[in-house]
Amino acid sequence: MDTTVKTHDITKSVAGAAPSIEGLQPFLHDACVTLYAPSFAISHPDGQIDGGVDGFFHGDSRALARLTVAADGVALAPVRGALDGADRASFRAVLRGLGEDTADPAVTLRRIRRVTPGRLEETLEVTNAGRQNVRFRLAVTATTDLAPMERVKTGETLPTAPATAFGSGLDWSRGAFAVRLASTPRPTALDAATGRLEYEIGLAPGETWTAVLRCDAAHEDGDQFPAPAADTLPWSTPVLRSSDRRFDHWLGQSAADLDRLRLTDPEAPADQFLAAGAPWFLTLFGRDSLWAARMLLPLGTGLAAGTLRTLARRQGAASDPDTQEQPGKILHEVRRAAQEFHDGFGLPPVYYGTVDATPLWVTLLHDSWRWGLAPEQVEQLLPNAESALAWMRDHGDADGDGFLKYIDLTGRGLANQGWKDSGDAIRHRDGRLAAAPIALCEVQAYAYEAARGGAALLRAFGRPGADEWEEWAERLRDRFRSHFWVEDERGPYPAVALDRDRRPVDSVTSGFGHLLGTGLLDHEESALLAARLSAPDLDSGHGLRTLSSGSVGYNPYGYHIGSIWPHDTAIAVHGLVRAGFPDEAGPLAAGLLTASESFDARLPELFAGHGAATDTWPSPYPASCRPQAWAAASSVLVLQSLLGLSADVPGGTLTVAPGFAEAYRPLAVTGFEVAGGRLDISVEADGTARIEAPAGLEVKREYPAPR
Repeated sequence: MDTTVKTHDITKSVAGAAPSIEGLQPFLHDACVTLYAPSFAISHPDGQIDGGVDGFFHGDSRALARLTVAADGVALAPVRGALDGADRASFRAVLRGLGEDTADPAVTLRRIRRVTPGRLEETLEVTNAGRQNVRFRLAVTATTDLAPMERVKTGETLPTAPATAFGSGLDWSRGAFAVRLASTPRPTALDAATGRLEYEIGLAPGETWTAVLRCDAAHEDGDQFPAPAADTLPWSTPVLRSSDRRFDHWLGQSAADLDRLRLTDPEAPADQFLAAGAPWFLTLFGRDSLWAARMLLPLGTGLAAGTLRTLARRQGAASDPDTQEQPGKILHEVRRAAQEFHDGFGLPPVYYGTVDATPLWVTLLHDSWRWGLAPEQVEQLLPNAESALAWMRDHGDADGDGFLKYIDLTGRGLANQGWKDSGDAIRHRDGRLAAAPIALCEVQAYAYEAARGGAALLRAFGRPGADEWEEWAERLRDRFRSHFWVEDERGPYPAVALDRDRRPVDSVTSGFGHLLGTGLLDHEESALLAARLSAPDLDSGHGLRTLSSGSVGYNPYGYHIGSIWPHDTAIAVHGLVRAGFPDEAGPLAAGLLTASESFDARLPELFAGHGAATDTWPSPYPASCRPQAWAAASSVLVLQSLLGLSADVPGGTLTVAPGFAEAYRPLAVTGFEVAGGRLDISVEADGTARIEAPAGLEVKREYPAPR
């Protein structure tokens, strides 16, 4: 999703001065992010929270903008900083020269960070391992601007909020947002004007001094989407043991991050969903939350059910041009307050400007049913499904040409409303931007899949309309074949979109992957796209580029015009397997594993698309969210694809068809779930698969048909 801050000209205020970056979106590619939604902390790799995007945040507000540690007259030399899970990190530094009588360090500082909902806790431990008594003054500086997230994202420098001192710390408040920083022990000196807490420390050899700083932040009216109880995980935690330990590590880190991205619906606290990502999107997003829940279906249907119900409660009921709400439409994002960015661009607190969340909602309901969501839970949501299907027909296809499309009529919202929603994302092969209304190729595939899945649900539960939606889907399939396919020197392919004049927007993009396996294409068409996805202009060796490297306007750092998004590649991997092309899926999956290694198994929202031909390791996209829900959930989708795993619980079958598992076997997966029961799968070195599935399911072991 894009609320990318517009780039400003970089100017120099005086001759020879460093260029100003005021007004530019902050970079965080080398930041340490500790997370427990709806709270998180961002710091430098050495642990210092020191301006820019750094801070402790709670509920889209910055509670602390600075939390630094220094020793008067002594240099702190960082030696290590690393995550210890998703919500914890630790940092070590040497107090250079203090208490040293050899070349060995003597006095060290360990900084231990833990984030919980509404609280940042920092434990400071100073240890004297030398042979001398030492005495020094340690200073902690804490300040804040209490800035809303969108102001942080614009790169603005806001004035420091005044602090009030109390016995052991500092208080800040603005409006209904209040922050308190407390120290144990009490500081020796406390200065509210500068935010400085000072400690006089004396240590004999072998002694350790400890202080605990606790920062609590709260909105007066509570959390918009509260954190769930720690012991209410709505999925089974997977464990993988494979011959490629990178995969095991990626899955493990992803599971930890996904756990801490969970939020609940205050209207029904038992219903959980995944926030999109930190720092920019730690809230409910229709498309992101739906895709992430769909990717995690092999771990159980609990998250999908909570996501479906949370979004159903907020399903559009009226037509509102300002919010782009329409009857039956699924929302795009929810915030505590309106967001104001730049040049008139701003979004209301509840915004419906998305064309794809509505069909994706229907498909998630269908897929959840297939994975074993209880029939009574499915049936309760069928009226919402019928409303969503009606939206596709009556509003998504506003001009009646048979395609779902979008246009922003407010002049303030998102110009592009598919997942590639930056303003320059949808362009012709010659680089011209497409004019709205725009009908995206992948959205037609989502709509086709939703209509077919919706028809299956209606028929299974004895509701009318199944035939109508099957016929609607087939008409869409025929229209897509007639209008979207274009040709270049390499042959036919589907355009990324149709523009305002129903002309094909003929750039070559990663959108091909979203079409595969949906049923919209026949086998020959799928084979053409499998070959395209395997070519080096799209397959970078680290994942799929969003735009072909041979296209006009290609930029490896372009948000949607050349960068690589892990979820996008994972969807293509799954689509290739579903369409019968596991050999083409394997290299794309391997590229993601290489990328995961370079990002310490915490794949970001996106990264640069230079590719393996020039860069051994991918370069970060500097402003990317990390962790991010569908990037983390991609690990599960790739594992599902590797195993060729699909479920039809209503039909009583489970299919396992390990098509590109050779590079990872022997492998064993525990912690999958289907039909409410445990599913364990192992594949031996010789390819023999062993499956332990719930009773009552017929297990089909299949291998891809020869081509």
